Amino acid sequence: MKIIFHKIASFSMALVVLFSTFSFTVAQHYCGDDIVNFSFFGKAKSCGMEIQQSSNPKECDFTKKHCCDDETLTVAGQHDLKLSLEKLSLEQQQFVFSFVYGYLNLFEGLQENIVSFNHHPPPLLVKDIQILDQIFLI
Repeated sequence: MKIIFHKIASFSMALVVLFSTFSFTVAQHYCGDDIVNFSFFGKAKSCGMEIQQSSNPKECDFTKKHCCDDETLTVAGQHDLKLSLEKLSLEQQQFVFSFVYGYLNLFEGLQENIVSFNHHPPPLLVKDIQILDQIFLI
């Protein structure tokens, strides 16, 4: 149960870091007060009701306001996740280095399997304890 909880917690923390650094842009096209189109990856397509500009300059004396509107919503991600050791005090640096050194050496194995009692004989049996306590293997 504990291993499953650790896996879920580490996966959720990885997702939090991923989504906190993720930035995206949403483009929206409104026609009046209604949303007509939106896009996550590019410019939203228009509804085709924009006013066509006339090629005759005499007819362009004034500009009309059209009912369509484009909006862009940009969510910027966090970009300052790099930690610097210069910001830490001397005691904090010593703690980080000793923790990392101790953690890395924790999983180092020995070169050979050392058995410390090979050269020592087992203790002498004075009484048979299994018969005294009437413990028998069946």
